[in-house]
Amino acid sequence: MTTVYIGLGSNLNNPSYQIKKALRTLAIIPTICLHNHSSLYRSKAIGPKNQPDYINAIAILSVKLSPFQLLKKLQTIETEHGRTRTGKRWQARTLDLDILMYDNKQLQSPNLILPHPELYNRMFVLQPLYECVPDLILPNGQPLQDLIQYHSDEKIWKI
Repeated sequence: MTTVYIGLGSNLNNPSYQIKKALRTLAIIPTICLHNHSSLYRSKAIGPKNQPDYINAIAILSVKLSPFQLLKKLQTIETEHGRTRTGKRWQARTLDLDILMYDNKQLQSPNLILPHPELYNRMFVLQPLYECVPDLILPNGQPLQDLIQYHSDEKIWKI
C-alpha cells in the first residue's frame, strides 16, 4: 500500500460537517485505509474575499489505488458533497479534496501534479500536516518544520 496525504477543505454548507463526513467516507472505502487525521483549522479564503472562511484538515491514508484512480475517487466524493466545478479558481465550495503527496512520487500531467504545487506555500496545509507528522521531510528534501517557521506569520486557527 502507498502512503498518501490528503488536504480537505470546505467553506459552504456547514464546513466542519462536510470535512467530518468526508473523513467518514474515506474510512469506509475498501481500497483506502484512513490512518490518521488532523484537527480542524479555520483560515481565511484565498482569492475572492467575499466568501466565508475555510475549514481545513489533513488525512493520512494508505491506498491500493494509482494516483489517477485516487483522484477520480476523491472527485466523486466531492461531487457527492455537492461540489460543482465552474472552472474558476478559488471559489467557495462544499468540499475540496487534494492529493498533497503520494509517497514521494513526482508526477506532472494535465490533471494531476504531485506533490501538490501549493504544498510548500499554504499554512492551512502545513500546520495540520505538522500536527500529524512533525518530523516529516517533504519530497523536495525540506523538513516540514522549516516551512512552518517560514510561514509563521500566516494566521490559521485550530478549532
